[in-house]
Amino acid sequence: MAARRQLVSGDFDLTMDELREVARYVVAHAEDVLPVFEQAVPADPRPRAAVDAARVFVDGADRTKLQRVAAVEAHRAARSAPSEAACLAARSAGDAAAAAYLHPLARASQVGHILRAAASAARIGELAAGGDPAVGAALLDRSRRSATPALVDVLRRYPPVTGGSSRVARLMGALDDALRRMPTTAAEEDDS
Repeated sequence: MAARRQLVSGDFDLTMDELREVARYVVAHAEDVLPVFEQAVPADPRPRAAVDAARVFVDGADRTKLQRVAAVEAHRAARSAPSEAACLAARSAGDAAAAAYLHPLARASQVGHILRAAASAARIGELAAGGDPAVGAALLDRSRRSATPALVDVLRRYPPVTGGSSRVARLMGALDDALRRMPTTAAEEDDS
């Protein structure tokens, strides 16, 4: 129980429970798209290992070298993936394992560790639908609806993401904006 109350400090504090909430959100998106990588590169176990390592942390284990190493290896797998979709799926798996080590630094770059897997899943959906942006928008809406108030609270501690020329960056920016506009209390819902 003591491990769950540990704080990670920087520009603000994050508890292990909050890190697990972020990792849970990222893992859900990575698990959704992992088959895309596994179908493209069935002999490469690195992204699956990263999702499994992330799941160990989400399920209550301490964060360890397991998550760090698995994240790096999944990102390496992404670099050698044969397609954009497979690359994004492997990167999402790496992001899931890396979420255990989200830094409490007030930098917009940290938001990618929270939302890039969701944005990548939306892009993978677009690619599967021949580039249809409506599919990406629908998947972002699903991601918005699956975000818990605790996740949104953590997200709001970071500055909003800005810019980005890639489609994933634009999708991440749209999701970031939508989540920040969500009411998190009954009083905020009454104001909207």
